[in-house]
Amino acid sequence: MKSLKMAILAALIGAPILLSAQRIFTRNANVSFDATSNASLEEVDAKSNTGTIVIDAATGAVEAAVLMKSFQFEKALMQEHFNENYAESSKYPKAVFKGKMTDASAVNFTKDGTYKTAVTGNLTMHGQTKTVNAPATITVKGGKVSAQTDFTVALVDYDIAIPSLVADKVAKIVKVSFGGALDAMK
Repeated sequence: MKSLKMAILAALIGAPILLSAQRIFTRNANVSFDATSNASLEEVDAKSNTGTIVIDAATGAVEAAVLMKSFQFEKALMQEHFNENYAESSKYPKAVFKGKMTDASAVNFTKDGTYKTAVTGNLTMHGQTKTVNAPATITVKGGKVSAQTDFTVALVDYDIAIPSLVADKVAKIVKVSFGGALDAMK
């Protein structure tokens, strides 16, 4: 009985803290993309662990961003070509998503569970803005929240041209993964 009272007290004390922290975020989101063509023997992929995600738990608003120069490739030459020729990272330094969870009320940020939802909004990259709709998973475990989404991007939609010399090595549709553990904003 005493442990039950302690558990209830802990829940009553902890819940207002989480509820008052309506916004959760990370600056260490894992972002990756795979642009490997089916015809290529060489992998064209990169990763970054410095993406940002901010979710407003009350409204379902979502913002995410990644610096283009933060992507790390296995081969330095690929990274150089990506930043200088394709992403033009000096001119277009980051990719930014601003949108909303389509069913934010289905996610209970105070109760352990895995919640399937979707995000819809605008992705701005390489000077172009396009609407993106993607499935998302929000996981709550022991008071900790993580978010994950996977979607595809057509390079032509963002005016990213691939030279004919390497066109068979780079996919026209790129698979993107974005996610990480989030903390309450203070």
